[in-house]
Amino acid sequence: MSESILFSIVLAAGESSRFGSSKQLAKIDGSTLVARAMRNAEAICGRASLLVAGRDWQDVAAACSPLQGFIVVNEGYAGGMASSIKAGVAAVSSVADGILVVLADQPLVTPEHLAALAAAWRESPGTIVASAYAGTSGPPLVFPRDFFGDLMSLNGDRGAKSIVDGNPGRLLTIEFEPAAVDIDRPADLENL
Repeated sequence: MSESILFSIVLAAGESSRFGSSKQLAKIDGSTLVARAMRNAEAICGRASLLVAGRDWQDVAAACSPLQGFIVVNEGYAGGMASSIKAGVAAVSSVADGILVVLADQPLVTPEHLAALAAAWRESPGTIVASAYAGTSGPPLVFPRDFFGDLMSLNGDRGAKSIVDGNPGRLLTIEFEPAAVDIDRPADLENL
């Protein structure tokens, strides 16, 4: 039996309205948030890695250069996170068995945690494997192929939480409290 194909999708297309500029390009420890997220995803998925960029996409792509995988420009990024998820899923749905969704604004996520999510999904490929933190389940997370249709029907800026919460019988979580840290405002970066 051949190994299931997992693509990582790094979401870095948001408007960063609360940040005041493209937060994906903000730096922590000398590296942009988006480059950190992309290197982590590439460590797990290599060339099967996809960067979804929107606002300032040229600068976002340049910050991640060289890319092992490829980039999708989400022209509808102002429509919220769902539009970026849909752009990523549409790009890989014909070849992927699962997608690892990674957010550019979770700077404390590690390649080791992403590897744990991927390994748990490979053990149970029909299961959503999510990170558990701050009393919730969320990204980074892996969706198996049979949820791609649900992901393509998302709208707005709520991401895929409704799918995760609506399928408790098909959900596996891995504790990772550092994923609770996300960057929305410049002060969040300073607090790190």
